Amino acid sequence: MNRLNKLFNSNKERLLSIYFTAGYPALNATVAIAEALEKAGVDFLEIGFPYSDPVADGPTIQHSSEVALQNGMNLNRLFEELKDIRQRVSIPILLMGYVNPMVQYGVESFCKKAAEVGVDGVIVPDLPMYEYEKLYAPAFKDNGLSNIFLVTPQTSADRIRKIDGLSSSFIYLLSSSSITGKNLEVSFAIEDYYKRIQSMQLHNPAIIGFGINNQQTFDKACEYAKGAIVGSAFVKFLGSENYLEKIPEFVRTIRA
Repeated sequence: MNRLNKLFNSNKERLLSIYFTAGYPALNATVAIAEALEKAGVDFLEIGFPYSDPVADGPTIQHSSEVALQNGMNLNRLFEELKDIRQRVSIPILLMGYVNPMVQYGVESFCKKAAEVGVDGVIVPDLPMYEYEKLYAPAFKDNGLSNIFLVTPQTSADRIRKIDGLSSSFIYLLSSSSITGKNLEVSFAIEDYYKRIQSMQLHNPAIIGFGINNQQTFDKACEYAKGAIVGSAFVKFLGSENYLEKIPEFVRTIRA
């Protein structure tokens, strides 16, 4: 049982995950940010590996990817930086990015290396479910990595059931089909969507992401899910001065 499974099998609610892009704002900042987030009380982390064409991301995360690539971040560099992270960070860590860099690196090699450095799971929004199931599932399972699938308001019940069957830790419930960074607007339609997922009584818990940027949106997400993910708001915050010192304050603005 990896760290993710232990976390989600616990009775803890209102889980908070933070996403940030490796190599942003500085090339060697990744581990220090991760360590500061754990000390501030974050429950698990998503570290993005940058890609030149981040189609699902809004301007904030796109900009962070551009800067990270300019700084020299790539998968080889990221794994080098993460090689000793388990000496400093104990909470679950996921890598998040696009399938193209993984395929270029070699999916089996990527999974093996991720496991070696202590990664617990991977989120790849543009990896088709059938490709994962037919081609890559053994590489993930052999290395003890959870593959996290995304569900949107338009995802059919049959597909959600299929995703639930293929999942081993949690399901990433997108608050909308929009790009990252859009504010969470909890309309009647969105509440119906959340309630529909709840009523399905899935085996895996849900974590809500996209548009979580303050205590109000975090609290609303936690009414319907095990917790929530903050991405663009934190990446934007990393552009401020002395951001490492201010991370505890940022976390308190999300989960008091």
